[in-house]
Amino acid sequence: MRWTYGSGEAAAASIQAWRVMADYAIATAARRPAASVPLGLPGAADGIATTSCTGKKPAVVLDVDETVILNLGYEYWLTRGNSYSPEVFNRWAADGSSAVAPVPGAVTGIRRLREAGIAVLYNTNRPANAAAGTIRALEAVGVGSAVHGETLFLMGDDPLAGNKDGRRKTISERWCVVALGGDNLGDFAEWLNDRKLTVQQRRTRAGRGAIAQLWGDGWFLIPNAAYGFWQKGTVGEVFPPDARWEPRAPAIMEQSK
Repeated sequence: MRWTYGSGEAAAASIQAWRVMADYAIATAARRPAASVPLGLPGAADGIATTSCTGKKPAVVLDVDETVILNLGYEYWLTRGNSYSPEVFNRWAADGSSAVAPVPGAVTGIRRLREAGIAVLYNTNRPANAAAGTIRALEAVGVGSAVHGETLFLMGDDPLAGNKDGRRKTISERWCVVALGGDNLGDFAEWLNDRKLTVQQRRTRAGRGAIAQLWGDGWFLIPNAAYGFWQKGTVGEVFPPDARWEPRAPAIMEQSK
C-alpha cells in the first residue's frame, strides 16, 4: 500500500503507462484497423482472439479500480486491521466516492483519448447494483461520467459473473477495441488467471510467446502492488530450487573446522 498509494515511483509508473497507452491508441485508431487488438473472449483458442472492426468506432476498454480510480478510503479502512469482504467492498463501491483519487495519468490520458474521437469504456468487477456509485466515483476523480450498459459494464451484466471475457465479447461486438488497460491479468484475458496454474506457470504464460508481444502493443498494465489475483504462492513456489542462494561462511571459518 505504501508503494501503490504513497510513492512517487508508483505515480511515475502509472503516468508512464497511461501516456504510452494513449499514444498507442490514438495512432492505432488513426490507421483504421481491420481488426481489434487481441482480447480475452469466451471459447477463444488459447484464451484470446480478435474481432472485426468493420463499421465500428474505436474504443479503449479499461478496468476501474486502481486503473482509473484509487480507492483511498477503502484501502485506509483495510490498514486499520480490517479484512476484505465482498459485502464491505460493495458498500464502498456504492457510496465511497468522497474518498477517491485518480490514478496518476488517468485524467490526462482519458481526455486525450476522447479528444481523438476514441470512446472510453469501463469493464469492472464492481457489482451491477453499484452502478450509480461507480459513476459518481468516476465523476469525482475528474474523468467524466459513464452510462451503465453503454460505456460501463459491471459484474452481473452477463452470466459469466466475475469473468470479464463475456463483457469483452459484448463490447467487441459494438466497438473496435484498439487497446486494453488494467492492473490485473484478468483485465486482458481470463485465460491468464486460470486457477489451475501454479505461480510460475501463470508468470510464464504472461511473459512468453504471443502474449509477451502484446504488452505495450495493445495491452497496458497499470501498476498495483496492493492487491490482485497474484496474491498467492509460498516461498518455495515463488523461488524455485534453481533460484535459491545462501552466503557461504567466510574462508577463515571454513579453515577452523
